[in-house]
Amino acid sequence: MKLPLIKLDSVVQIRKGTTTPARYAEETFELYSIPGFDIGKPEVLSGANIKSNKTNVFPGDVLFSKLNPRIPRVWIVPPKTEFRQISSTEFWPLVMDQSVLDPYYLRYYLQTPRVRERLSPSTEAATKSRSRIKPFQLLGESIPLPPISDQRRIVDILDQAERLRGLRAEADAKAARILPALFIKMFGDPATNPMGWRVKRIGEVCNVVSGATPKTNQPEFWGGGVPWATPKDLSDLEGWSIAKTGRTLTEKGLASCSATMIPKESLLLSSRAPIGLVALAGVPMCTNQGFKNLVCGSEVDPWYLFGWCKLRSNFLQSLGQGATFKEISKRIVESIRLPVPSMETQQHFRANLMKLMANDKNRIQSSQRIADLFEVLLTRAFTGDLTASWCEAHEEQLLQEMEQQRKCHGDVSS
Repeated sequence: MKLPLIKLDSVVQIRKGTTTPARYAEETFELYSIPGFDIGKPEVLSGANIKSNKTNVFPGDVLFSKLNPRIPRVWIVPPKTEFRQISSTEFWPLVMDQSVLDPYYLRYYLQTPRVRERLSPSTEAATKSRSRIKPFQLLGESIPLPPISDQRRIVDILDQAERLRGLRAEADAKAARILPALFIKMFGDPATNPMGWRVKRIGEVCNVVSGATPKTNQPEFWGGGVPWATPKDLSDLEGWSIAKTGRTLTEKGLASCSATMIPKESLLLSSRAPIGLVALAGVPMCTNQGFKNLVCGSEVDPWYLFGWCKLRSNFLQSLGQGATFKEISKRIVESIRLPVPSMETQQHFRANLMKLMANDKNRIQSSQRIADLFEVLLTRAFTGDLTASWCEAHEEQLLQEMEQQRKCHGDVSS
């Protein structure tokens, strides 16, 4: 069954009305904000702690973030609690006739790759992270509108897929705690060194290398086959090992850069914000001056140092210097005091870590498969393919619903 397309503005409106929580200093509010969305729950705050105007929202409103639609932040306001419900003005509260458009169906539709791709070029801002869309751009979108019973069937299927994705995320969160637990079990808290390991400065046990401009007569830099990484790649490199960035150092375009060739199994410590994220190079490669490259000597295994840096990331961040662009200097890195267990103990830690790495690779692949499957389901849900067999079995009922929908709301097909 081909799904009819309608413009959102024919069935959806943006709720108006704001409040100033600071005027109600003693009242507690349930605030739907961008930070709240990112952690998965609204903020509960007193009016005295909310400094700006907020939008009034009500149960069943679909909250769509106008900020950077590349990241699909879409919430549904749950049933009313004991607190007044408000949202950040970065969200639009979308209201609709729920006998025609199910709010959960709309929520899923607004997360589809198609909608994100269409809205993203329409944003306006100095930076992509702060880009916003206009109301007419959202409400001008078309949405497939099957009968309400079919919408709810689609929502049921996507709910099941989302639950699976949530379980996978919980497993990922548990896996992220394995490295700290293993390190503390074998070496104790790295902040206090309760096992009394001998302590040395990093500069005594590692060669701390910063970037330097390579000369064009150094063929090991300019051959085009050596991976090249910068701190911007840290979102990809924060895991067990460094990945190929897709870029290589070539004389054309990068001749003026600062770079250094580092050997396999060197530790990369970001010297710029975000400070303290580390990654272990799995291949010889080039890095720029945004990294301090720690080449371990005979007393420190790089995988031990990797674990120590991960657990001490807050401490490393505190070492950054600079008013607006914090950086951790080579001198400071060399002066950091590091517990140095026996090499036998460090290598035992490394062996256990290698086993975890194998499991982690499978976990990452599984997570990616689930994410890809969810995207496929989202796409199919709004083409009519996902519930085609169910629709065929309930064709008469659906036709009656569609006819009733047409009589109530007129012909809004586009």
